[in-house]
Amino acid sequence: MNKKLMWRRLLIVSAWVFGLGSLIALMSFIEIKKASVICKAVKVNIPGNQYFIDKEEVDQILQTSSHTLIGRKLENIYIQDLENKLRANPFIEFAKVYTEMDGILRVEVSQRQPILRIMNHYDMDFYVDQHGLKIPLSTNFTARVLVANGFIEELFANKVDSLHTKLAKDLYLTADFIRKDSLWDAQVAQIYVNKDREIELIPRVGNQRILIGDADSLQVKFKNLLAFYKKVLPQAGWDKYSMISVKYSGQVVGIKNENMKADSIKASKASALKPDAAKLTKDTSAQIN
Repeated sequence: MNKKLMWRRLLIVSAWVFGLGSLIALMSFIEIKKASVICKAVKVNIPGNQYFIDKEEVDQILQTSSHTLIGRKLENIYIQDLENKLRANPFIEFAKVYTEMDGILRVEVSQRQPILRIMNHYDMDFYVDQHGLKIPLSTNFTARVLVANGFIEELFANKVDSLHTKLAKDLYLTADFIRKDSLWDAQVAQIYVNKDREIELIPRVGNQRILIGDADSLQVKFKNLLAFYKKVLPQAGWDKYSMISVKYSGQVVGIKNENMKADSIKASKASALKPDAAKLTKDTSAQIN
């Protein structure tokens, strides 16, 4: 092997060993210095605009006000224990605690983000977060999210838990789809589960209900619904239908308003147009493919 190459490799190895030794020495110095540093203050950062948990509650969890942290040496503060205490709170999704050389204890807390509120068939009331987990209501803050009620049998044990029934999972998927689409997020006011355990949407504009059935093929169903909104309702009128069904992804079915049926039948009888009257009594009054 070339002597020049050998010396070069030796120098590289020596540099690595020296650098590693210096790093270890620096870390040891920091730890020694840290051992003598006293916690002077606790700084809490809670990003976001939903306040299920506030700084005062974090201080209570960490027992900041009782001076169990302030005045203690940093080496005697067990970071992992503090993080575990914070994560035990149902409204906290993530918590990070770390210390700085100036004696400041930093606390970063990320809250859970609810996207749906469910009122089940047994008068249990809870949120579902963006990950599909059930969380309790808060006394500090009420989230402005979609509300689902009706014949919902998903139970809640007042703790963070996953969804167990297919219907509840479909409600979560539906709410998640709606919130990510600015048009439907503005148009859908509420979710209702009927006695057949099918999902209905209650819009802000129009008196009809929108039957989507389940959460299968949501992209196609809402695309068809939008086509119905654009092609049929402007001509027929927003009050003509009591129900718009997109439960079958290949079609949209409009079910006429009962009051409009009665008026049409009465007018048809007065004109002695019995075939037209019979046609108007059918439930399916409009269909687009």
